[in-house]
Amino acid sequence: MTAPTGPPAWLAWARTLQSVAQAGLNYSQELFDRERYRQVRRIAAEIAAAGTDADPEVIERFFASQEGHPTPKIDVRAAVIVEDQILLVHEREDRCWSLPGGWADVGETPAQTAERETREEAGVAVKAVKLLALYDRERRGHPHHPEYSYKAIFACEPTESPARPRPGQSAETLDARFFARHALPKLSRARVLPAQIELAFAHAADPALPTEFD
Repeated sequence: MTAPTGPPAWLAWARTLQSVAQAGLNYSQELFDRERYRQVRRIAAEIAAAGTDADPEVIERFFASQEGHPTPKIDVRAAVIVEDQILLVHEREDRCWSLPGGWADVGETPAQTAERETREEAGVAVKAVKLLALYDRERRGHPHHPEYSYKAIFACEPTESPARPRPGQSAETLDARFFARHALPKLSRARVLPAQIELAFAHAADPALPTEFD
């Protein structure tokens, strides 16, 4: 497993300031206070922009879209293993491969998100049967991201046989295929790590293994 790493100082500062600003704007009704919280949000965006060479206006608009009490987002992934091969999707954004999945949607259970994402991205109908892991994304070695998030990985079984990927239903992915354990393509490390693929195969071999969590 990749050794846990913390965010760089600039990202920790930006996240903290953004969290303070978002909470303040959510709970405060005083006009003076709300203006100060918007200034804090602007400083958070400028810090994040300085660390990434991004446009601070773009980051500030992204921060402004986050409302309510600040809380981690949930990234849900589906591990589908058939005949010692794992289902991966080709991500349009970085042209690398990942487990099917994405941000959880309001109104869906985590398991339903895993099932829907697999159907939409790979054209494979599945049923979530086990939660393999619930991770703090940052502690697992993924590249840093402005949003703080958790990652949930479900073991899923096809509900149709044979399970043939039928990609093309999602604007976010280009292709979907099954890969052997020792013949994996280049992985989208923002979405999945080799250790998480190994975890999926380990649970497939021994379903009695417990769920991992941070």
